[in-house]
Formats: sequence, structure tokens, C-alpha cells
Amino acid sequence: MDDRTKAVRDFWNEASCGERLLLEALDKSGYVAQLYKRYELEPFIEPFAGFDASRDLDVLEIGVGLGADHQRFAQAGARLTGIDLTERAVAHTGRRFELLGLKSDLRVADAESLPFADESFDLVYSWGVLHHAPDTAKAIDEVWRVLRRGGTAKMMIYHTHSLVGYMLWLRYGLLAGKPWRSLRDIYAQHLESPGTKAYTEAEAREMCTRFTRCEMAPVLTHGDLLESEAGQRHRGWLLSLAKQLWPCRLLRWALPKHGLFMLIEAHK
Repeated sequence: MDDRTKAVRDFWNEASCGERLLLEALDKSGYVAQLYKRYELEPFIEPFAGFDASRDLDVLEIGVGLGADHQRFAQAGARLTGIDLTERAVAHTGRRFELLGLKSDLRVADAESLPFADESFDLVYSWGVLHHAPDTAKAIDEVWRVLRRGGTAKMMIYHTHSLVGYMLWLRYGLLAGKPWRSLRDIYAQHLESPGTKAYTEAEAREMCTRFTRCEMAPVLTHGDLLESEAGQRHRGWLLSLAKQLWPCRLLRWALPKHGLFMLIEAHK
């Protein structure tokens, strides 16, 4: 494991994504509550993932996190495998599955070097993970490799031209007296784990050229609209003030394609 991958692993081993904001207790009720909060904040996950259509499919999830989406695939009847770079996430998902009586082949593994044979899965799913890999293009190539012919990959990666990105640039670029800072640098230094990346639609399409067909769309998130608590790295009076002034309705109307999340559905 190189130093960049280790830095990402160490960041998320401190707390899995959403753990401090959404998970109240390490028991069944805590995990169930986290699931409902997740889909309340991000209602577009369910129609995108298509959990109910995964019955009897071999499904791989890359980056299981707290295990809510993994739970939904298991309950739908998928033959399920899940990986995560961190022991913490695998432990969370394993505990969730034990409490709920569900089964999955859970492993600690690196998205850039998946420990599976070529064409092993009907569906590969990854929500908000591959942009943290030091080499996202290599990780997407691995998705293509382990996907069967006729299979589908469903991936969410971060979108460069997002309201979240603009807000971070205002805080860490313009207001810090460094207006020359690029969005690429801002994301890498100030959004979640070290080296976090975001992509334009053209860049995302370039990474998906091995797939026969690829559809993608950015969506506005609770982060873009300041409708929830910030992520694991941002707090303070400036954010509180922005929440009071942020014109959510206007932004939904004027900038619908400037969301942080880019949803990608690719077919092999």
C-alpha cells in the first residue's frame, strides 16, 4: 500500500462516512435509524441503485461504509460481496449484518486491485468511493474487469462544478487571499480524505471508455443546498451564517446541474 492510499485509509478509519452524523448507537436500532436518515438526506440513492432488481444477481459493492446500501442489496436477495479499504467499515457492516441476520462476503481490499477474477459480477455498485482512490481511472478499470458481459456498473463520483466546490473555493481560496487556487487543489486539500478528487462529465466519460454505454448526471445534494450538517471536516460560524442566507429554491431552479454527486450507470 502506497503512502497516498494509506492516508486515505487512515482518514476513514477514524470514522466511516456518516458515522458521526448519522449513527447514534452500535445496535440494531442505531443501524436501522441510520439507514432511514441516509435515504432521507439522499433520496436519489434508491432509484439509482435499484436494490429490488438485484435479486439472484452476483453483486459487488466497493466501499461498504456503514452498510446501509449493502443491507438493502442483501434484503433484496442479491448474492453479495462487499469490500472496503478500512477495517472499521468492514466491522460496521459485519456487525449490522450479524444483528439483522444477513449474509455477505465482506473483505478489506483496495479498489485499485480487486481480489476477484475477471467477469465475476453482474452488478458492481460504488457510492461516493472511487474519487478517494489515488488512481480513480485504475479503479474504474478494475470495475470493468470484474464485471460480466452484459453487466452494469453503478457509480457515484464527485462532480467538479458543484456548489460545494464553489463554497470551498470561497472559504479556502478567495477569503483566504488565494483566489488563484484551483477547484482540483481545493477538493484535494479540504474535502474529506487527503487527495479527494472531482471530475467534469468529459473527464468521467474518458475514464469509462471501455464500457459499451455510459449515462451520467450530476445531482444537487443536501451539501450543495446546506440542508444538513457539514461533513467530517467543516464546522463554524461562517457555515452557520451561510445556512441562514443560502437561497435553496433559487439554486434548485438556476443551477440544477451543479451538484456534487455525479451518478454514472455504465454497461459492459
